[in-house]
Amino acid sequence: MKTLISRRAPLLSLVAALGVCAAASSQAQTEIQWWHSMNAVNGEWVNDLAKEFNAKQKDYKIVPTFKGNYDESMTAAIAAFRAGNAPAILQVFEVGTATMMASKGAVVPVGQVMKNAGYKFDPSVYIPAVAGYYTAPNGQMLSFPFNSSTTIFYINKDAFKAAGMDASKPPTTWPEVALAAAKLKANGHKCAFTTAWQGWTQLESFSTWHNTELATKGNGMKGLDARMVVNSPLHVRHIENLSNMAKQGLFVYKGRANAAEASFVSGECAMITTSSGFYGNVARNAKFAYGLATLPYYPDVPGAPQNTVIGGASLWVLAGKAPAEYKGVAAFFDYLSSPEVQSASHKRTGYLPITMAAFKLTEQSGFYQQNPGTDTAANQMIRKTTDKSRGIRLGNYVQIRSIEDEELEQVWAGKKAPKEALDAIVKRGNELLERFEKANKS
Repeated sequence: MKTLISRRAPLLSLVAALGVCAAASSQAQTEIQWWHSMNAVNGEWVNDLAKEFNAKQKDYKIVPTFKGNYDESMTAAIAAFRAGNAPAILQVFEVGTATMMASKGAVVPVGQVMKNAGYKFDPSVYIPAVAGYYTAPNGQMLSFPFNSSTTIFYINKDAFKAAGMDASKPPTTWPEVALAAAKLKANGHKCAFTTAWQGWTQLESFSTWHNTELATKGNGMKGLDARMVVNSPLHVRHIENLSNMAKQGLFVYKGRANAAEASFVSGECAMITTSSGFYGNVARNAKFAYGLATLPYYPDVPGAPQNTVIGGASLWVLAGKAPAEYKGVAAFFDYLSSPEVQSASHKRTGYLPITMAAFKLTEQSGFYQQNPGTDTAANQMIRKTTDKSRGIRLGNYVQIRSIEDEELEQVWAGKKAPKEALDAIVKRGNELLERFEKANKS
């Protein structure tokens, strides 16, 4: 018997050892699902962030998954949450913020996630306009600022030179944009100016840039009883000017969301207002010299320019996950918060560096000097905000954005007068705001 035991002992030890290894390997990594809406060059960036974090430690594995555009990913996540298989991290665009805030029991505030995991999380280190937007009235940060952007102005320098204009001095006011567009058209450019995200650029950012309310209650930041006021004389004036430019062929509407961006990269359109996050695409794919500049404004409006509104998206942590997953989420967010990672992402994509430390690090690296205009977005956002310019936080705003698209398209097509369309946005938008307020009254 002794001989039998002695012969089996090594085998039993090996089996036990393999069992321990198997248990260790099965517990080695906690997978964390991250649903996002970044495609093309920005999708590559998201995948690289996950790979870099995964390579730096062995406890957690971030698994990024593209779930379609912002509307589609948000809808998919809501369905998944109800079915009990939602991701731990969901990227939500800024207009979905009020809806996420009202989703009681569906989200865990990022400040709480970080604190529970033992990480220091100080909202004061973020660019004020960024932190303020994603912070609740009680001072708690609700979601993690990720691809925060703002609206800026891009020009085709080669087209400007060909039309006899100084490409080093992009238009800074709307009257100057109209004059530049006329010169570009006279030189044979069929699309002098276009815009992407028309509701965001021509109504939302336009409002905050001119320190004018888009909606009451500080654009919804102070309460659910906010109402649209986007039919003010200033808004009507601006849409009338764009309508006149459209009639003259100086402004060419290219479609909803970011559809117009392709026409700038191809060289078809010479000027565009769109996201600072478009920079990565332009830097890689434009075959011409380009310039980045501040959003145009009307110089006779008191207090303008103020600051542009936040865009892009943040990362929300969904409820119902295991403690290990939340620890992994916190570790990942801590990694994303480092000035080095923030600065590298900012340089690569054009999205804001989100923290002042990352902005200063980028500045010290000489990047802004080597790439003039790349500090435009940050400079527009680090200005002091007011109650009228802090941000837009309205319920049902995804649907309201669609209304803005529908009504503005009627203007560009010559089927509605600007005032009539803006009045319709206010009326239809307020119906949705009233519905949201009733559904979410505590």
